[in-house]
Amino acid sequence: MKIAIIDDERPARSELKYQLSELLPDAIIEEGDSGAAALQMAGEKKFDIFFLDINLGDINGTVLIHALKNMQPDMKIVFVTAYSEYAVKAFELEVEDYVMKPYDKKRLEKVLKKCCPEQNELKEKQLCRRIAITSNGRTVFEDIENIVYIETYNRGCLIHTLENEYYEGKTIGEYEKRLEAARFFRIHKSYLINLDKIREVFPWGNNSFALKMENYEKNILPIGREKTKILRQLLGW
Repeated sequence: MKIAIIDDERPARSELKYQLSELLPDAIIEEGDSGAAALQMAGEKKFDIFFLDINLGDINGTVLIHALKNMQPDMKIVFVTAYSEYAVKAFELEVEDYVMKPYDKKRLEKVLKKCCPEQNELKEKQLCRRIAITSNGRTVFEDIENIVYIETYNRGCLIHTLENEYYEGKTIGEYEKRLEAARFFRIHKSYLINLDKIREVFPWGNNSFALKMENYEKNILPIGREKTKILRQLLGW
């Protein structure tokens, strides 16, 4: 599946892309920041869904919708807006649906199911809410939401949960893949964190940042410089 996100606000694009990637991890998602970019993308590639901010500024929304429909009649168009009054406009222009900012994951899931009823990839699938952890000769099943963060240790990883800590001989890359459907983010080559368990972010060292996690406030986790910008967008920080 190919999806386009057209919005002139980069943080809004990044957050929508993140949430869509959780729901459709195999989708190819491309971004544009203007009406002109939308027309160029639609002219070069075929897309299944266009998430389109109605207030782009460079091209009138009504004109843009008609142009996109003429270029790709089978493509679904979903309005993205911060203003509820545009919900009515969405139906006047006969687009598929609309989503409001800030984004609600359940609303996005509903829109995707409407646009692509054949897509059983939607992640009720992977919310598989528990993972198996083999540690000290036994296997425990932990709720994903209870995992606070994971760090590299020796030749495996330490899994820090709200109540326990486990060692498992898997790489952090394996955990990143196992948890790609949940709200986990690799802030550093050695740390994978649960975004919902961040307690504090603060300056650390030379133009860098670090954070502390819930229940582990004494531990300082550095944020890789190349990860800081993405983390800012994900958290609205």
